[in-house]
Amino acid sequence: MLRIEVLMFGFFLKFACGNVNVDIVLSCSLVEEGAGMAAMGSGAFKRTPATLILRDVSVPPDDSLETFTPFMPPSVPDPDAILVEAKVSSPEIPGAEVLLHADCNQQEVLCELSQYTPKGAQQSSDSAYLMVSLDVEGVDFCTMIILQTVKTEDIGLVQTNLGLPLSQSGMLLTEVIFLVFAPIKAVMAPLRSDVLLNCGFKQQDEPFAPEVSVEWRLQHRGKGHRVLEMKTRLDDAEGSAVAGEGRAGASVNAARVVAEGDASVTLSRLKVRDDGTYICTVSVGPFHAQQIVQLHVVQPPGLSLSEEKLIHKDKSPQILSCHSTKYFPLDVQMEWTFLSPSDSEPTVFPDQGSLSSHRQHGDGTYSVSSHLTVPPSLPPGTKITCTASHPALESPMSVSLLLETPRQDSYWWVFGFLIITALFFHQVMK
Repeated sequence: MLRIEVLMFGFFLKFACGNVNVDIVLSCSLVEEGAGMAAMGSGAFKRTPATLILRDVSVPPDDSLETFTPFMPPSVPDPDAILVEAKVSSPEIPGAEVLLHADCNQQEVLCELSQYTPKGAQQSSDSAYLMVSLDVEGVDFCTMIILQTVKTEDIGLVQTNLGLPLSQSGMLLTEVIFLVFAPIKAVMAPLRSDVLLNCGFKQQDEPFAPEVSVEWRLQHRGKGHRVLEMKTRLDDAEGSAVAGEGRAGASVNAARVVAEGDASVTLSRLKVRDDGTYICTVSVGPFHAQQIVQLHVVQPPGLSLSEEKLIHKDKSPQILSCHSTKYFPLDVQMEWTFLSPSDSEPTVFPDQGSLSSHRQHGDGTYSVSSHLTVPPSLPPGTKITCTASHPALESPMSVSLLLETPRQDSYWWVFGFLIITALFFHQVMK
C-alpha cells in the first residue's frame, strides 16, 4: 500500500470558494524508460522510489482534515533522493479528494513518474517536463499530469537520476501545466443503446496553442482502430470542428471541448464489436496525454424451457431442456434445482445434464441449451427450476415447471373411446 499524507505547512488551511487547499504527499515510482509506458504494466522498466508532493490541492472541507502530518524535507539535501514538489493551484485536479482517504480505505494508489518530451521541443536547460500517472484502486479516479520544472536559484545541486537542478531543500520544483482525466474508468451499457465515454482535460489559464486535437481509439482482441478524430480551435466560441474518419455514430461535442475541456465521446447503437478498451488522447500544442476507458457491452439472456408442462412417468426418465438465448458476453452460468413437496428448500440436481455448444448469431450474441434428464424417482408435484446467471443481470433469472400427476380418468376415457369405436364398426359391418 502506498503511503499518503495530508500536509499543513505553517499549520493553517487556505480556503478558496468553499473548498480548502491542502498538500498531499504520495509515495511513487520513477520509471526511467518510456514516458507514461509504465501504466501498461511491463516489468522491464527500472523503477526507483520517489516522493510526489502535490501543493495547494483544492478539496471540499472535511472533518478529517483537522489532523495533519507535516512533511519534513531532509535536513541535508540528498541528490539521490527524488522529491518532486508540484504546484496544483491551476489547473486543479478533478476528484483529487479521493487521494485523502485512499489509505484509510485500504485502496492502493498507483503513482508513477517518468520524464516527458513535448512534441517538437528542443532540449533546454531552462525547463524540463515530467509525466505523472495517478490511479486509485476501486474508485473512479484516473489522471495523467504533465509537470514543468520551475526555475530556481542555481546552487549546484543536481538530482542524480534526472539530471535536473534542485532547490536548497533538495526538492525538484514543478507546476502542473496540463492534465487529462477519466472521471469514469469503466462503463457497462446494453447492446443497441447509446453510451457516453467520459474524458476531460485541463491546462493553464493561458493556452499553449489555439488548436486542440481529440482522438479516440478502440483496442479489442489485440487489434486497434480509430473511432474518432477531431480538431477544433480553443478561441472559437462556437466550437466548430473538423472530424476525421472513424466509427459511424461516434461524436464529440466541439462546443463542450472549447468551453469545458470535455472530450467525451458518444457512441450510438452499440454493437458487440464496440466492446473493448478505449484510449482518449488529447493534444494541445506540443503536449498530449491520454486516458483509458473500458466499455463492456452487455445483453441479458432470454430464458425458456422446452416444455410448458411435464407429466410424471413411473418407469422412464424424461429430457427437459433450458434455452438461454441472445446474450453477451459469453460467460453465462446455468443451474438446475428441484423442490419436492416434502422439502422447504430447493436441492441442486447432482447431475446437471449436458450443455450444448455455444451458438453465435449474426449480431454477435450467443445462445446455449442445457439438457436435463429428469429421473422417474422424483415425485409428482416437484418443482423443477432452471436458473441462469450473467454479467448483464443484477440477479439470476429463472424459469420453472411442476412435475404433474398423471390424470387417472384419462385411461378410462381412452378405454371408453375404443369400446365405442369398436361398437360403431361392428354395426357398420353388419
